[in-house]
Amino acid sequence: MDEAKIWQTIDSERAATADLLAGLTDVEWTYPSLCEGWTVREVAGHLSLANRIGVGGAFKAFVRARGSFNRMVDQTARAEARRPTAEIVANVRGAVGHHKLAPGQSLKNALMDSMVHAQDIAIPLGIERHMPLDAAVVAADDLWRIGFPFHARRRLAGHRLVATDADWSAGEGAEITGPIEALVMLLAGRTATIPRLSGITA
Repeated sequence: MDEAKIWQTIDSERAATADLLAGLTDVEWTYPSLCEGWTVREVAGHLSLANRIGVGGAFKAFVRARGSFNRMVDQTARAEARRPTAEIVANVRGAVGHHKLAPGQSLKNALMDSMVHAQDIAIPLGIERHMPLDAAVVAADDLWRIGFPFHARRRLAGHRLVATDADWSAGEGAEITGPIEALVMLLAGRTATIPRLSGITA
């Protein structure tokens, strides 16, 4: 995928996620997401910052988090989650077409983030969403390549991951097979899609 196609996919994912959020009930906003410790609202709050946080804001948030990246992400998501629901949805939708990366974020990471967090919301709610196959392959490659924060190669050492619906594989060892989107979620540290995979148990 070239840069233009990746941005097109990110925009599509953001728009679809905004539509999904706009249709949720007040109770559904309180459901636990696949992100540990976050409800749907916190995930939405995190996504709403996509194009709104600059270097200065990120630095201040990092200082408030006492130098912890994970604490910074958690604190900023919770702060955004306190906004009115309609404002959160508007901010998620407002990121569509704004091709600006968060400080320190790569384009491929932004693609992965938009797709994985959409699943973090949809799966616990029983809502079926699918990742575009070509975009899922890009995300899988990136998740396998990077270390922090998911450390997929370390966690899945001794396994070979093979997609059954796309031309993608990685690793060496006992095979874990299944749809590429289920493998992406596994690479991102989620266990919810393990039932869709063969060769691994929760």
